[in-house]
Amino acid sequence: MLRLGSVNYDVRGKIAILTLDEPEKLNALTAGIRAGIREGLQRADKDDGIRVSIITGAGGKAFCAGADIGTFDFDPEKARAFFIDAMEVLSAPERALKPVIAAVNGIAYGGGFELAIASDFILAAESARFAVPEIKLGLLPGFAIVRLQDIVGRAKAKEMSMLGDPVNAADASRLGIVSRVVPDERLLSDAIAFAERIASQPRLAVQMAKSFYNRGLGGDETRHAIDGFPFLLTHADAREGINAFLEKRAPRFENG
Repeated sequence: MLRLGSVNYDVRGKIAILTLDEPEKLNALTAGIRAGIREGLQRADKDDGIRVSIITGAGGKAFCAGADIGTFDFDPEKARAFFIDAMEVLSAPERALKPVIAAVNGIAYGGGFELAIASDFILAAESARFAVPEIKLGLLPGFAIVRLQDIVGRAKAKEMSMLGDPVNAADASRLGIVSRVVPDERLLSDAIAFAERIASQPRLAVQMAKSFYNRGLGGDETRHAIDGFPFLLTHADAREGINAFLEKRAPRFENG
């Protein structure tokens, strides 16, 4: 097993398993986890012996809790640089040449949810929960704002983004977010079994199928999201929402 940033990289036959490993932070998208995701998927793509990657979270409570909010910087230029880096990481499963499976244990909120939906398939433990809760910070999701409506429909995407309420695994399956729901104790074994089935198919045909279905992704709409995020971060509501979160209190928004 290799340690890439804060991600454990393990190879089981033709499968690469990337385990986000900062459970004390609920596997939030720290610099170490972002670096590990990027490096791990690049390593899998370059390894001719690897056919499929799995991303999961350590600790059982969280797949990934999203952004490391304590590190946010309100300076617009720094915020834009952070968001460019974050969008590159969140879209990495989409851009990977080989299929990526998100094995979601526990919460997948914000950037964690976005990392999951950027993957080709999501297998969810029965305890999994999904949300884009950025609205509670006076913000909006970045990657999900340009992908979610294609998965759940425009009205449901608006509801999830405007309310920020979590969706359980069963409802996520009904909405088409999740490919299948499995018992918690079988999550990784079922994900590996699913990955092995994909790995047994013709390599080039599988990679071309991913490429064809993902055609057109990653265009102007992602650049609009990158430009919009720093603007929201400069608003008083965002400052209040983030400060309230860090201080563990209810936010008092200007219009609330």
